[in-house]
Amino acid sequence: MAHHPIAETLIAWYKAHGRQLPWRETRDAYRIWLSEVILQQTRVQQGMSYYLRFTERFPHVEALAAASEDEVLKLWQGLGYYSRARNLHAAARQVVAEYGGKFPTTFDQLRTLRGVGDYTAAAVASMAFDQAVAVVDGNVYRVLSRLFDLDTPIDTTAGKRTFTALAEELIAPTEAATYNQAIMDFGAICCTPQNPQCTTCPLADRCLAHAAHTVAERPVKQGRTKIRDRYFHYLHLQCKGKTLIHRRTEGDIWQGLYEFPLIERAEPCDFATLSTSEGFCSWLQACRFTLRATRSMAPHILSHQRLHATFYRLEVDSLPTIAEMIPISESALDDYAISRLTEKYLEQCDRA
Repeated sequence: MAHHPIAETLIAWYKAHGRQLPWRETRDAYRIWLSEVILQQTRVQQGMSYYLRFTERFPHVEALAAASEDEVLKLWQGLGYYSRARNLHAAARQVVAEYGGKFPTTFDQLRTLRGVGDYTAAAVASMAFDQAVAVVDGNVYRVLSRLFDLDTPIDTTAGKRTFTALAEELIAPTEAATYNQAIMDFGAICCTPQNPQCTTCPLADRCLAHAAHTVAERPVKQGRTKIRDRYFHYLHLQCKGKTLIHRRTEGDIWQGLYEFPLIERAEPCDFATLSTSEGFCSWLQACRFTLRATRSMAPHILSHQRLHATFYRLEVDSLPTIAEMIPISESALDDYAISRLTEKYLEQCDRA
């Protein structure tokens, strides 16, 4: 069966220019799935060290399933989007409990795993089990929207349906894994968001956006979600080498991570105002404290939130007893999974 000419060109380009990556040198569904979850919202260069760290610590899905959530979150620290780590852990346990530790082999079965969407299921199904299922990620959206000069917004139901159908039409049935890797690499290396290599692109003569001079306008997005500003005030309490932390609960960012006592305000405020607030007074009413340092962090940007955080280092005569707060040695902070924001604060403290 002859491949679509675009697929043939992409596969030829990939064989000459594709990246050599460890998860492409295996047919192990566990390692392919692990790489795909890590690389969601993460550049390959950054994700590589995490992939190697995870496969060393958890060489198979049973090892990951047997780990504690705290251990998984600690190993994930710095990657962000921590729901990926929690879903990764839950899916590993699901594979062990429901499939006896062997990854399901079909797209539909893979979709039943926690946190596995169409893209990840297609990637694993094609790369581990040779199923002719097309992947559709940001790179694929960009390549296809330019090749066919499509102005259908990619962040709509209609757009996702259109691009998925087009991707399925182009896939090389007998070389699905190679084709999927080829179009993703092509988008990452040649058909990039900024400054695409149109002058050397092997598909330039077929690219309708190139002909119409609309490359910079593709792909189209309907609109961005409004960014929400939040104001975090952390109390880094210190007493004879000990401090207080607590674990964040469900229903908000950084679920399962640890942090210092937090007071969130609706708007900016200084320490004089904060120290008269109800939360502050109820926590420290029985303590004598001295403000040793104030550190305002650069805005911390999440997908739909902008966090304005200030850390106050307070020396106290005794650590207060606060519900759900854990007293620990300051030297033990490295043993707990924390957000990148808190990690940056501690790094700045070390340099001070």
